[in-house]
Amino acid sequence: MRQRTPAAGRPSSSAVGAAPPARRRWKRLATALPVALAAVFASPSLPSHQVAAAPRAEVTVDRDHVVYWNKVLQRTFRQLTGASAAPTELARASAIVHVAIYDAANSAKCVRPVGCLGQPYLVKVPLAAGTTPDYDTAVDYAAFRALTGVWPDLDFSADLRAAQAAVPSTVTDTARAAGADVGTKAAEAVVNARVGDGAAAATAYPGSTQPGFWRPTGSGAAVTPHWGKVKPFTLTTLDQVRPPLPAGKTSMPELLASPEYAAQVNEVKRLGGATSTTRTPDQTQAAHFWANDLDGTYKPIGQIFANTQTLVAQQRVQTSGTAKLFAMLSLALADAGIAAWHAKYETPIDLWRPESAVNLDDDGNAATVADPSWRPLSADRSGRSFSPPFPAYVSGHATFAGAWARVMSYWFGQDQMTFDAATEDPHAQGVIRRFHSFSAAAEENALARLWLGVHYRWDAEQGPATGGRIGAHVTSHHLGPNSSADWVSFGTAYNRDTCPDQGQKLLDEHRWTQYQCQVLADGATFRLLVK
Repeated sequence: MRQRTPAAGRPSSSAVGAAPPARRRWKRLATALPVALAAVFASPSLPSHQVAAAPRAEVTVDRDHVVYWNKVLQRTFRQLTGASAAPTELARASAIVHVAIYDAANSAKCVRPVGCLGQPYLVKVPLAAGTTPDYDTAVDYAAFRALTGVWPDLDFSADLRAAQAAVPSTVTDTARAAGADVGTKAAEAVVNARVGDGAAAATAYPGSTQPGFWRPTGSGAAVTPHWGKVKPFTLTTLDQVRPPLPAGKTSMPELLASPEYAAQVNEVKRLGGATSTTRTPDQTQAAHFWANDLDGTYKPIGQIFANTQTLVAQQRVQTSGTAKLFAMLSLALADAGIAAWHAKYETPIDLWRPESAVNLDDDGNAATVADPSWRPLSADRSGRSFSPPFPAYVSGHATFAGAWARVMSYWFGQDQMTFDAATEDPHAQGVIRRFHSFSAAAEENALARLWLGVHYRWDAEQGPATGGRIGAHVTSHHLGPNSSADWVSFGTAYNRDTCPDQGQKLLDEHRWTQYQCQVLADGATFRLLVK
């Protein structure tokens, strides 16, 4: 915390700042009224076989080019259909794009080593002597090259032109060229590193006719059943984060015979049915609010990004901060998808959906009673009930939510923060829900899958725990702050006010962990030291 002189209330020549558990700037800003989303993003309701159009004009360049490209990602999510729109695929794509942006942004800032954003993910692109890359251009070209690497059949050239048109005319051609070179090279390193990671190794998974095991429910073939074998972005092994098997049971017959299983089935039967009279109106709204499972929406990953965009704007995070925050978040989401799908497909219990458990009378458990007419609340645009086409345990939504909450609480130094969130799900158009902590939003996201009738409670409880472990791993081991054994000078052109403000900004953005302001001989100029 900053030391202040009693008289002036300003830092003395030896004022030192260190990153506290709850950073002052974020805490101060969090007490302000939450900022609602500028617009409700809900798409018009379309027949289930149609895909919402995604005109390029809907994404405009604002002050932050990182957020701009994140919105381009969301727009792309709306365009995709079928297996290509699976949350696993979208999480992987997001990680490739945002770590490319981060490595490019970091390289551009590293024109002065003390100015780096932190540790690179893969590369720190070397700079030609005497060149200073334009930061926004580096971000733009990294995003463009990464997007075209992930989706070579899609055209992002108009997005690049729009982004570059927003770069001030005072930026020289030399700086633009250097930025383009840095961005392209950073992205190529990331794209090339993911070649052969297992994402393209699609395999068939017909399901099983044996009780308890997942089988198709009429919503399509199993989605990305191979994803649990994809190479993680940050984890050394999935053993680091693996959730326990449901109720600790190691075989399906043991699970189906247990009272824990019966309790789980009966709970979702009561709360998650399309015609449930037990579920409250607020639970029904929340169930639809967090779904975003349908083509034409920005999908669950896009909703997480929308919440992050809201908080970035509300808390006034600058572009040097958003580059790292979105990279950390995307890495955690990508590995959350891999871990969740490993639990779904690569364990002794590839658990059937509640729809199958309630409809069929072959689990052998006397405490469950089949109801062939039961349908989940989850529905397509025409109102037809459906369950997502992959095993239930663990919930992907819940795992993503847990990863998000852990990264956000790390970034802002606290869990408590009030914000408003929106949705694109057609069954919750125009709905805004307010939350007072990241963990509360994640918990509701997870439980919403129970209320929607597509998951059991243990899916919703173990998902956030798994995602939280992944988020903790990412924030502890990747993209960490710069470090130095001794104090190093960040700059000397500061006064009594600007020195601690800049020092705190470096702490808030996790670029350095300590700062110190020292007054120079003239008594008015301050040197900012960091380590």
